[in-house]
Amino acid sequence: MGIIWSIIIGFIAGLVAKFLMPGRDPGGFIITTILGVIGAVVATYLGQAVGWYRPGEGAGFIGAVLGAVIVLAIYRMVIGRRTTV
Repeated sequence: MGIIWSIIIGFIAGLVAKFLMPGRDPGGFIITTILGVIGAVVATYLGQAVGWYRPGEGAGFIGAVLGAVIVLAIYRMVIGRRTTV
């Protein structure tokens, strides 16, 4: 149930990250929400590794949003470099 909860929170976190980081994203809404899910899952596993969350416990909403913003920023840097060359 933990991974399913992370995916649901990640979807919402992806939407919030898009509103926090407006701009044109290659791929649009779908890619942004997928990146949000990835950010939430990464935040969950990193939080468990650091000791912020117990095993089986998902990242909180704020952690998921921060993870989504970080993944979205990395995505924009990588795609931005690739499209300007």
